[in-house]
Amino acid sequence: MVALLVLSVGMIGVAALYGQALSASNNAGYRSQAIVLAAELADRIRSNRAARAAYEATPTDHNCDRATGAGGVDCSPAEMAEHDMWLWQSQVAQSLPGGQGAIDVDTGVNPASYTVTVSWDEPTDEDPVSFTFEFSLPIY
Repeated sequence: MVALLVLSVGMIGVAALYGQALSASNNAGYRSQAIVLAAELADRIRSNRAARAAYEATPTDHNCDRATGAGGVDCSPAEMAEHDMWLWQSQVAQSLPGGQGAIDVDTGVNPASYTVTVSWDEPTDEDPVSFTFEFSLPIY
């Protein structure tokens, strides 16, 4: 009977560890997704260097890309930046629970400095978690 009790307590401990491992795996997945999303926005900015500070403007769907529907509209660099931010923030919201994305651009320095922040709600944490990615981009 004592052996059964010890075995039962051990199995409860194993189940608790399994639950914590699953939770940690989910959290790691969210962090990985945040890193991928931040890097994706950095790539969009690198390919549209002329827009620079326009990435801080209000995100707007200008229908600039063919992938989102009828698209293919010729957009200025600033309009493309607003469209990039709209598309990226939509991806952040869809990919992460309570996901939000923001950017801070400092064009007063050369190279221009960009700070990308991705925030989300983790089920095991009361406060939102965030990942910040900073990079500089020379002006050509």
